[in-house]
Amino acid sequence: MQIRDLPYSDPGDPDVRSGPRFLFWLGRNQLGGQLKSLSWGLLHQLAIAGLPVAVGLAVQAVIDRSGGRLALAGGLIVALGVLVALGDTMLHRTAVTNWITAAARVQQLLARKTAELGSALTRRVAAGEVVAVSTGDVEKIGWFVEALSRFAAAATALVVICVGLAIYLPSLGLMVALAMPVLALAVLPLLPRATRRADEQREKAGKATELASDTVAGLRVLRGIGGEELFLGRYRRASQEVRRAAVRSARMWALISAVQVLLPGVLLISLVWYGATLARDGRIDVGQLVTVYSAATLMLFPLRHFEEIAMAYSFSRPSAQRAVRVLSLHRSAQEATVEKVTPTGDLYDPATGLMAPRGQFTAVVCGDPDEAGRLADRLGGHAETGEEDDQAAAGAPSVLLGGVALDEIPLDAARTAVLVQDKDPVLLSGTLRELLDVPSSGLVTADAALEAAQCADVLSSLAQASADNDGDPMRTRITERGRSLSGGQRQRLALARSLVTDPEALVLDEPTSAVDSHTEARVAAGIAKLRQGRTTVAFASSPLLLDAADRVVLVHEGTVVAVGNHRDLLRTEPRYRAVVTRETDDEAAAADTANGVGDVPALRSDDVPAMKSIEEIEERA
Repeated sequence: MQIRDLPYSDPGDPDVRSGPRFLFWLGRNQLGGQLKSLSWGLLHQLAIAGLPVAVGLAVQAVIDRSGGRLALAGGLIVALGVLVALGDTMLHRTAVTNWITAAARVQQLLARKTAELGSALTRRVAAGEVVAVSTGDVEKIGWFVEALSRFAAAATALVVICVGLAIYLPSLGLMVALAMPVLALAVLPLLPRATRRADEQREKAGKATELASDTVAGLRVLRGIGGEELFLGRYRRASQEVRRAAVRSARMWALISAVQVLLPGVLLISLVWYGATLARDGRIDVGQLVTVYSAATLMLFPLRHFEEIAMAYSFSRPSAQRAVRVLSLHRSAQEATVEKVTPTGDLYDPATGLMAPRGQFTAVVCGDPDEAGRLADRLGGHAETGEEDDQAAAGAPSVLLGGVALDEIPLDAARTAVLVQDKDPVLLSGTLRELLDVPSSGLVTADAALEAAQCADVLSSLAQASADNDGDPMRTRITERGRSLSGGQRQRLALARSLVTDPEALVLDEPTSAVDSHTEARVAAGIAKLRQGRTTVAFASSPLLLDAADRVVLVHEGTVVAVGNHRDLLRTEPRYRAVVTRETDDEAAAADTANGVGDVPALRSDDVPAMKSIEEIEERA
């Protein structure tokens, strides 16, 4: 695999049983690149190992006053120099290729998993951890893959050199051969502690990153309540913990480096002392001493790869474990068994009994907002959000669309059939035209979707900000996550994007929670009109939106307990009335005593603005 061939057509099916198994799988899938890097590394290392032999021959030729042997030694040094340069260049090229291709494979796997899980991913794994895995962890995993082949080449070269020295000059060669395993393995007792400290550092860094991400995401709210200093203090403390953990980790790695300098120094001093004694007694030639000493000195270079591979593994193992934690998440326990076709028909959840008839606007009321979010995800065939939910969902039947289980059809077909917009949709940076340029049926235009979502004021604001684009709001750039817009404006643009997609079934979780009551009434009417003939499910508790729905379903404690229209349910269902009107138990009892259950008047639209005060404040912000 070459860099020019990226991205992979298929990154493969990773082994996610553990971090080390994932690293092994990654290296095995790049066996060709690893063998190339190993071959060039051996050429580089062995060419370096040959230099002491040539230097020894040259020194001995000078002592013996042999010009021919001196010329031969000089030619050999030149040839070895060329091989060293060639091997080093190609080793670097192939090693970096292994790094980049390995990182690209991991990033593709993460991107594929993100697309599969959708919004459920950040509820299973913290957003800061997802960012850390897709950036820093990918780089560390690629580092280990890149260092592996260079380490293999260095270890092979050390074995070859030790054997060669033992044959060339047993009196000194055996001394070097016996010392090399000690030098290579001397740091092993220190590695567990160094690894623990490195893991601690990365854990604290991940928490600090998550805290910073959450603070930035909620900056507007923090400014509104005056909480910037509180969160700034928390981040300062978290960053100081990261600094202290980094210093402790660096001390261990400094100790490992010191050991790898001290022990080779002791070896070289002992080698020179013993070799000089042998040369003085005439048992070895000066050239032989120079050869062995030069070889032992140059062997320190491949020894450094032992420290590097230890560091690379200690850093990449927890990174691989975090990547495995993300890659091991699944959309469902079942595999796709139905051919790729977009089903049509009623949307039905057997677990709760919720039915959304085809072509109707169904509103769902849940007393628990978290339960509403989980049910919305379930209707879209998304993964559950926690371990307890996973266990409960293991035997739960899949949501059906037209009698076809969403879990049994290919992922892209399921996403085409059912689109879920959660209560906190994300706007990506780019122009408004790019924001609305999404896969769709082509039956709903951008203008129609913007009109239905009541985005006239948004278009006006964007037009004023588009002086360089002749006042065209569609060419105006929207900042990251739409931070230049109010909460209500962001929500309505996200709704317009969902309406443009025009799926068979559209599931909306609190689509009007951030707009004022007058805008909400128009948005509800716009959704009902534009989605006429299409299945629409809206989770809400706003009377204006509920009144616009064809049918309203009340879900209580995970089960459908009432179905009807908004006004009838207000009169006949106390649990529904308690959720929609926010009345207390005492108020409900008083109303039942005074009027009877059937005499409770429907909520008038004039009563709604008081309940929407918080949303209006957000809209004006």
